[in-house]
Amino acid sequence: MPNVSVYKTDGKTAGTIELKDEVFGVEINKSAMHDAIVAHLAAKRQGTQSALTRSEVRGGGIKPFRQKGTGRARQGTIRAPQMTHGGIVFAPKPRDYSMKLNKKVRALAMCSALSQKVQDESLIVMEDLKMTAPKTKEMAAILKNLKAEKALIVTNGKDEDVVRAAANIQGVKTTPAATLSVYDILKYDKFIVTKDAVKAIEEVYA
Repeated sequence: MPNVSVYKTDGKTAGTIELKDEVFGVEINKSAMHDAIVAHLAAKRQGTQSALTRSEVRGGGIKPFRQKGTGRARQGTIRAPQMTHGGIVFAPKPRDYSMKLNKKVRALAMCSALSQKVQDESLIVMEDLKMTAPKTKEMAAILKNLKAEKALIVTNGKDEDVVRAAANIQGVKTTPAATLSVYDILKYDKFIVTKDAVKAIEEVYA
């Protein structure tokens, strides 16, 4: 089992914690992580784009000009795609871009991403993230003590104090363990997680 240090908010160590191999020590599968990121980004697409096809464009019920004698190419309707303000060929329509990912692949991708952070020594386990007040200044001081600038902060459940304190710090994001994503884990340089959140993650993926 990988052993990592546990830190206090002042940056000093408060012992160590044993992480489960099946979550934080698996063989990294880049293919699974790639699939998880593609699925995550696809799900974020709105899919609301829309344009009119030739059958939906207004007008065009009459032949625009006679067939012969004008010197122009023959036309049957002003709604044709080649005409100005005509319909769009293969017009985009509202659709759902979300992708289905196999449950085992999702779990493998998550464990691979967590294991990657352990290997890169980018995982920081906190004893807790209790603050005297939910202030940006206090959170900035904690991050400075941990030498973490671009960081993902993971708590066990939504911690309003942590969310408020980190909201205005550029390059920092907070998330509960329940909504953790592979995309966020790999996007940020440091992965800061509380001891309770580690247990919550291990309960789900171990």
